[in-house]
Amino acid sequence: FSPQHLDDDTVSGSNWITENNVQHSPSQTTKTTRKPYCGYTQQTLSRREQAEQESLLAAIQWPKPPEGKIAFAQSTDPTHSDFVIVKPSGFFKVGDQLEVLVRMKDFQGKPKQYGGDYLQARIHSPGLKAGAAGRIVDCHNGLYKVFFTLLWPGEVKVSVSLVHPSEAIQVLLRLREERPDRVYFKSSFKSGRYSETTECNVCLPGGLPVCNFTDLYTGEPWFCYKPRKLSCASRISHAKGGYLKGLLTQEESLFFQSDVNIKRPILSSGPDSVIVKPRAFTDSSSMGRAEDPTASPSGYYYEDQWRSRTHWIHNFNKSDDITECLQGKVIHLFGDSTIRQWFEYLTAFVPDLVEFNLGSPKNVGPFMSVDLKHNILLKFRCHGPPIRFSTVFSSELRYIANELNSIVGGRNTVIAITIWSHFSTFPVEVYIRRLRNIRRAVLQLLDRSPKTSIVIRTANVQELGPEVSLFNSDWYSFQLDSVMRKMFSGIAVHFVDAWEMSVAHYLPHNLHPNEIIVKNQIDAFLSYVCPLQT
Repeated sequence: FSPQHLDDDTVSGSNWITENNVQHSPSQTTKTTRKPYCGYTQQTLSRREQAEQESLLAAIQWPKPPEGKIAFAQSTDPTHSDFVIVKPSGFFKVGDQLEVLVRMKDFQGKPKQYGGDYLQARIHSPGLKAGAAGRIVDCHNGLYKVFFTLLWPGEVKVSVSLVHPSEAIQVLLRLREERPDRVYFKSSFKSGRYSETTECNVCLPGGLPVCNFTDLYTGEPWFCYKPRKLSCASRISHAKGGYLKGLLTQEESLFFQSDVNIKRPILSSGPDSVIVKPRAFTDSSSMGRAEDPTASPSGYYYEDQWRSRTHWIHNFNKSDDITECLQGKVIHLFGDSTIRQWFEYLTAFVPDLVEFNLGSPKNVGPFMSVDLKHNILLKFRCHGPPIRFSTVFSSELRYIANELNSIVGGRNTVIAITIWSHFSTFPVEVYIRRLRNIRRAVLQLLDRSPKTSIVIRTANVQELGPEVSLFNSDWYSFQLDSVMRKMFSGIAVHFVDAWEMSVAHYLPHNLHPNEIIVKNQIDAFLSYVCPLQT
């Protein structure tokens, strides 16, 4: 994860500076005090877009600790904190709610008086390979309630972990607003045998001439410093530059310690499991009909198979089942490396699906697999910048919205999209704009070809350490994922809840989930494409 420093001849600007963010009334939203070339300050939003953006930002507002510096000793300590099961010896049956109370304390063992800690929680039965995520409610006084729906019989254990203390979240918030340059990018420019490399980003500090690569169709902003001798038109590739170091003060870094306060278990002060009895009769009402991307939990594992609570999932255990489902179809996978995993899984698992070598850079793409016998075409393409891939050729650097506009669609067209991880270092407005463009293209596509299958894969949790947390914390992903679910609710797209599938599983968190989890994602995905004819 160490930053690779740019080559010596890289043109790069002065350090990032932001003036104090002044609150503006909505009428002034286009004029802010952020630096020039910041794409997100130059958005001209319609009244409706403005209202939506404000309500999305309001919905992800995070509780703040009291004003002033909080010493490390007064910050949340997972070891001193505990949880209790409300009514642990109660009688529970499948379908019931289980409530857990989490009590936060600081390093001196004093109860916390305010909220804002970021928790993750699940129930699980290891012997059954069963698990489900919990819903967390912050009471803003150092107490948290966690609600679980008991979905299988047997002994069910509760696990709660502190991902970040509230004091660390404030640091993450500051970084998101003030240091959108903490991951930087670069482009190569080439003419004949002469080449130059310059720094690029959504935003560049002023002072040096820039190349404006803002997309003409979507208005997505992207800038590079102008090469000294070459023209902007000579850009040949995009790549990640590196990660800035030294972002935290000594004091702030204490809030990000692997064995102390990043993803640490909070233990129970009493029993940590309950016994759940089977339902007396088979009650099918647990299957909700409509798909609600915000329903909790959206599903659960049982015997390592994901069962959705909103739709029936068929297990595609034989490659022939997948072939039969995808016969005659074109499948477009758009996004980051977490959906490239789908491309890799399907290509490896289905014998007749053979990768056609396009000569693309490893891990970057675009990639294509073909099954000539069954007329299946599977394609992967990464989303447009910001993307921390090395190296993407300029001609392959395309925005999902523009790609969707060039797809005819129809019942033999399948589209899956994921876009989240590479946006975690930017203010949320940057992400909202990207989703607005994608959503517009999705709606147009569904309008001209309503039978097109469109699936969105959500974000997922990952392994976190002191460095990764500053760039890619689950908290950033959680905020972006909440925005995405709201923006795409009520639209005829399906969701594969990779978030809950990664939280509920027993395997350690991983940015690229293990194959068994990917298989469950694929089963959920294909169950939308080929619903069982019942």
